[in-house]
Amino acid sequence: MEYRSLGRTGVQVSVACFGTMTFGWDPEDWGSSEEASIQITNAALDLGINFFDTADVYARGVSETILGKALQGKRAEVVLATKCHGKMSDSDVNASGNSYRHIILACEASLKRLGTDYIDLYQIHRPQPSVPIDETLRALDDLRRAGKILYAGCSTFAAWQVCEAHYVAKELGAAGFVTEQPPYNLLDRRIERELLPFLRTYDYAVIPWSPLAGGMLSGKYLDAKPDEGRYAKSDPGGRLAQLPMDKLREFQTVATELEMSMASLALAWVANQPGITSPIIGARSEAQLKESAAALEIKLSDETLKKIDSIFAPASHSVAYYNANFGPNARTR
Repeated sequence: MEYRSLGRTGVQVSVACFGTMTFGWDPEDWGSSEEASIQITNAALDLGINFFDTADVYARGVSETILGKALQGKRAEVVLATKCHGKMSDSDVNASGNSYRHIILACEASLKRLGTDYIDLYQIHRPQPSVPIDETLRALDDLRRAGKILYAGCSTFAAWQVCEAHYVAKELGAAGFVTEQPPYNLLDRRIERELLPFLRTYDYAVIPWSPLAGGMLSGKYLDAKPDEGRYAKSDPGGRLAQLPMDKLREFQTVATELEMSMASLALAWVANQPGITSPIIGARSEAQLKESAAALEIKLSDETLKKIDSIFAPASHSVAYYNANFGPNARTR
């Protein structure tokens, strides 16, 4: 397994980050039972994956509880990441968000569910502009000073929000965020405009979620009536109808030429992008897990990357634009 630095921290994490969002949900739908979840966690450890990501809001704490059980006796060997922000109670109006109060209480609850006395990476799941970022950062720094978390990160923040947090942390003398977890895949390359160049410049770890666009890049939805996948039973947002089928078929041709599955090529593409640390993968079977983990270690040629760019155009002012106009050594702090 390949390992990469978690941004400027020096901590080494596997290129595959195993996401546990499915843990605790109905196995008949898209979830995994406790037994199956523990089994696949052990399989991930056997593959050399040492980076696990969950959140308190996943199945309202059940995912954290299951992951904690799965990591008993192995806790010191892994980099454990979880998140707070989501609504955790239908009756308590304060049981969500990025306030000092909620972050402190949410962290204590996560520690209990995970069965550990510290969290390696504690992330703010979503931004909340109505809460001043200094309040959020103070809570995280107090947790760090108390030894309850080692590092803090954010998820799905806009570039300006990460930038604001970066400089407010400096003013506070706080450690601030060291990671960002954005959505990133061939169907959504928005972070290439501003967010990814910022994160690369300031040495943040980048942990992309949804590298397969919810399975849409796996090829399972190329059929008119797919019989499996998250959107096979229902597609309330009409996402399948909006899929660029012509581009997906072109991508399928490239994958076939390389003797790879569409899913493997899509995952390899994300892992090959400059500045990416560990894409988050999920799996409901050991075979799927092995394929996904192996894909993240594949090195794609420049020719292949250009072919893919010709199908799914880079975002305006992307990483390529940044490199061409400013260069990797143009760093300002």
